[in-house]
Amino acid sequence: MSEAKKPRTESVILVTGGSGLVGKAIEYVLQTETGRFGRNEGETWVFLTSKDGDLTKYEDTKAIFDKHKPTHVIHLAAMVGGLFKNMKYPVGFFRDNVSINDNVLRCAFEHKCAKVVSCLSTCIFPDKTTYPIDETMIHNGPPHDSNFAYAYAKRMIDVLNKSYKQEYGCHFTSVIPTNIYGPYDNYDLEDSHVIPGLIHKLYLAKKENRDFIVSGTGKPLRQFIFSHDLAKLFIWTLREYNEVDPIILSVGEEDEVSISQVAEAIAKAMDFKGKLVYDTSKADGQYKKTASNLKLRKYLPDFQFTDFQKGVDISAKWFIENFDTCRRGQKK
Repeated sequence: MSEAKKPRTESVILVTGGSGLVGKAIEYVLQTETGRFGRNEGETWVFLTSKDGDLTKYEDTKAIFDKHKPTHVIHLAAMVGGLFKNMKYPVGFFRDNVSINDNVLRCAFEHKCAKVVSCLSTCIFPDKTTYPIDETMIHNGPPHDSNFAYAYAKRMIDVLNKSYKQEYGCHFTSVIPTNIYGPYDNYDLEDSHVIPGLIHKLYLAKKENRDFIVSGTGKPLRQFIFSHDLAKLFIWTLREYNEVDPIILSVGEEDEVSISQVAEAIAKAMDFKGKLVYDTSKADGQYKKTASNLKLRKYLPDFQFTDFQKGVDISAKWFIENFDTCRRGQKK
């Protein structure tokens, strides 16, 4: 058999959004873990950044797929931001994310990729619902008003996955992480999510010897998953999870914490001795969105999640050590 006609046995895994929080965590886990979550022989991992092309454009996306010829895709790329950015730019959040998702799945289909795992968010779930939420409830009602455009765009991934399965037999699936945090996060004061934003705020408060001000009442409840834990679960999903229906990747309901507990954990991690103040003039967003991880536990009953305080300690330490180079918006 000629070299050109030999069957391809190598797996090429393309990771969109590869320079972000989760992409960097996957890269770290592949380098440091062995066995189930480590790098396998015959796998080539390609971590894309925004410099590789604009995924909102089909031509750019196609060029990326033509270049790397992936057999599998972990799709992390998205236009993302915190509560206030979502409220300010709903059109951009909807259009950009719909375009990115459509282009990635279309090119994966055209290249006959064996599997695609896309990343959703718990914000896609209905605002008015019963708790805990689970994978069957995604389309049961409208999402919260504060991020409805982003949430609907993300929901459409599930619609596309099932449509590609129904019409073409494709194995496209998705995961739904709860709130993610860890090294390489976006620490911008305006556009970040809650933990990196608070870490940056406290860093400045400590440096300038002033109060640590937290937006909102501190009462909303959230489940947080450390990025290295999520990376392991992404690798497991790619290799072993065979359903088209999404799966929630989360700590248990019993590990839900309030924003005030988050602020206190960050203060402890950064040895802050000053005053913690809640700015109740700022919006809280959705009060709770407790998710069930029973489906995950049926597959991985013994998976060990990182202790929340330990994860916050690692995240805060990384931010301090990488303050000059990390993503944090304008220099303050």
